[in-house]
Amino acid sequence: MAVRPYWKGFLKLSLVTCPVTLTPATTEGEKVKFHTLNRKTGDRIYTRYVDAVTGKSVDKDDQTRAYEKGEDDYVILEEEDLDSVQLGSARTIDIDEFAPADSIEWTYFDSPYFVVPDAEISEEAFIVIRQAMANQDVVGIARLVIGGRERAVMLQPWDEGIVLWTLRFGDEVRDENEYWEEVDDKPVDKKMLAMVEKLIEDRRTTWSEKMVADPVQDRLLEIIKSKKTEKKSRKKPEAPAESDAQPSNVIDLMAALKKSLEGKAETESPKKSRNR
Repeated sequence: MAVRPYWKGFLKLSLVTCPVTLTPATTEGEKVKFHTLNRKTGDRIYTRYVDAVTGKSVDKDDQTRAYEKGEDDYVILEEEDLDSVQLGSARTIDIDEFAPADSIEWTYFDSPYFVVPDAEISEEAFIVIRQAMANQDVVGIARLVIGGRERAVMLQPWDEGIVLWTLRFGDEVRDENEYWEEVDDKPVDKKMLAMVEKLIEDRRTTWSEKMVADPVQDRLLEIIKSKKTEKKSRKKPEAPAESDAQPSNVIDLMAALKKSLEGKAETESPKKSRNR
C-alpha cells in the first residue's frame, strides 16, 4: 500500500513546471524497535534536556542552537539566521544542471525518494523530462530544502518514474586515495586470476531480495514471540569461546584457490558410495 507523500512541491526545468510529490524509497517501519525501561518498575524512561550547570530541565522554548567558537564561548543562532541561508523557494526542485549518469560516485548518494506527478495534468511534463534525461543518459542536479536543511539532489530516470537522491556534502565524503595509495599495483598471476574468475563464474546468480534478508530480525521476532508465552526469564546465551590460535597473516593463495575449486567439484559430483 502506498504511503503518504513526505514532501509536495514543483519540479521545474526552465519554463516547464509540474507539481510532484516525494516519498521515501526505503523504510524501516517493519524493523523491531526497542524502548528503554526502568528494570525495577517496568516504566518507560524518557530523555530530557537539562542545563549542564544547574541540572534543571530546560523548556523547549528556551532551547536554541549555537556554534562553539571557543571553550565555553558560543555564538547563538536564531531561527531567522538559519532561514536566511536557505533557498528562496523551499517548494521547487529547479533543475539547473545535468551530468552524465555514471559520473557521480556512489559514495555521494544518501537517501532515495520516489518522485511522482501530483496531478493528472502534470503527467505529460513529468514524462517528457524523464524520457529526455533517459535518452541523453544524464541525471539532473538541483537543490532542495528537505528535512529542514538545504541539500544538493540528483534526479535519476528509473523505469517509468524518477528517483531523487539527496547527495552528501563534499566534506562528508572521504578521499579513497588516502586509503588505497599503499596498495601495490603488482602484475597479476594469470593462473590465479583464471582460478578466481572460475570461482566467480561458479557462484554467479540472479539478483534476489533474499540476498539482503535480515536473519537477525527474524530471530528477534522469535525471541519476542517466545517471551510472550514464557514468564521465566531466558538465560543469556553464552558468548562463543574465542580460539587461542591466531590467524596467520601469510597465506598460500594458490593452495587456497585450489582447495576452493576442489570443494566445489566435490559438492557437484554424485556420491557413488550411496548407490552401491
